[in-house]
Amino acid sequence: MRVRRLAIDGAWEVTPEQHGDRRGRFLEWFRADRLGALTGHRFQTAQANLSVSARGVVRGIHYADVPPGQAKYVTCVRGAVLDVVVDLRRGSPSFGRWDAVRLDDTDRRAVFLAEGLGHGVCALTDDATLAYLCSTVYQPAAEHTVHPLDPELAIDWPVDDPVLSERDAAAPALRDAPLPDHRTCQARYRAV
Repeated sequence: MRVRRLAIDGAWEVTPEQHGDRRGRFLEWFRADRLGALTGHRFQTAQANLSVSARGVVRGIHYADVPPGQAKYVTCVRGAVLDVVVDLRRGSPSFGRWDAVRLDDTDRRAVFLAEGLGHGVCALTDDATLAYLCSTVYQPAAEHTVHPLDPELAIDWPVDDPVLSERDAAAPALRDAPLPDHRTCQARYRAV
């Protein structure tokens, strides 16, 4: 497992080692002990999700209140997506910035993002399938979204006419969203 820190503090790209022969391939796509040792973040799984999207669908930018927050470990098991991490922590040195990683069913990379960071994806293929491990269970009252096409974020989505859910299309701009505080997030990271 190789880990590369993204431009956003609290986000990493994870590349697993793949073993192949005439039968196919094997890889460990998640190891909590190694992830924790390499990132300094302890990650316990409370929920696992799967999403399937058509080409051109943009999901996000999603995040949860901190506390409790929701860290995520995301990989693409079919097709390809552009996975985007946005720093939504007010007071963070990189507040409002984003970074992106291509996740696909060839390289099998994953993205780990800590609590307080926003997450979005753009499906690059039909039936792009993501598997998410989440540190907390879904709590609707604590879940929020920032409009993925907010000009202040200026995310370079690789589609001309992205398909959004009603929720994401009605999401507030970054400046109007109830965002987490950087210091609160830092305290949360030290507590887990």
